[in-house]
Amino acid sequence: MLLLSIDTSTASCSVAVHGGNGPDAATLLGCYELFTERTSAAMLTTLIGDVVRHTGHELAQLDAIAISKGPGSYTGLRIGVSTAKGLCFALDKPLLAINTLQAMTEQVRQYATLSSEQPVLFCPMIDARRMEVYCAFYDITGREIRPTAAEIITPDSFADLLASSRVLFFGDGAAKCQPTLGHHANALFLDQLIIPSARTVGQLATKAFASGQFEDPATFEPFYLKEFMTTQPRRAIA
Repeated sequence: MLLLSIDTSTASCSVAVHGGNGPDAATLLGCYELFTERTSAAMLTTLIGDVVRHTGHELAQLDAIAISKGPGSYTGLRIGVSTAKGLCFALDKPLLAINTLQAMTEQVRQYATLSSEQPVLFCPMIDARRMEVYCAFYDITGREIRPTAAEIITPDSFADLLASSRVLFFGDGAAKCQPTLGHHANALFLDQLIIPSARTVGQLATKAFASGQFEDPATFEPFYLKEFMTTQPRRAIA
């Protein structure tokens, strides 16, 4: 299996190639990441071409394309999904879609050394402006405990989960929540900034590939979670 994965769900952009025989044998062959304010479609296609070529392969050799489906930046998701769908149609390859928050959790869960008699939950957070975040909850095995949602954070947020479990918050939305939730003894905050990456999108996508969890490129849409909001431009003063 040779899998290309793409993540443009936030301001950063990453592409990765995984190869191997089955979900447990997938090996990261290459990964390129850019940390810029805006990622254009031209930059993304250049990264894709480079990472595939530099791993010694051609686009035609790919077995599938995986995309980080969201939630995240509206513009970023549109660019990533449009590019992935275009590749699927051009190369006649299947499409796989991975929840961005699940892929973020995989970055942390793999290396978690938290040990206690009390359960530990993982809560990835993506900043959604003001005191709102996109978040979900996963247990130590990566199983979803509470589905992805847009949450406005208050001192009482997640009180039911924090009462019975330690919760590790991380992602670019966690820092702004720490002053509000940090008073709770079971609220833990990761010092390292966890940014969505095609590395773990690809890891999860290899399992989805093995179980045949494919999307229809013709109808697939990003997981925006919220409607795209625009502001009316101010009228010029005569």
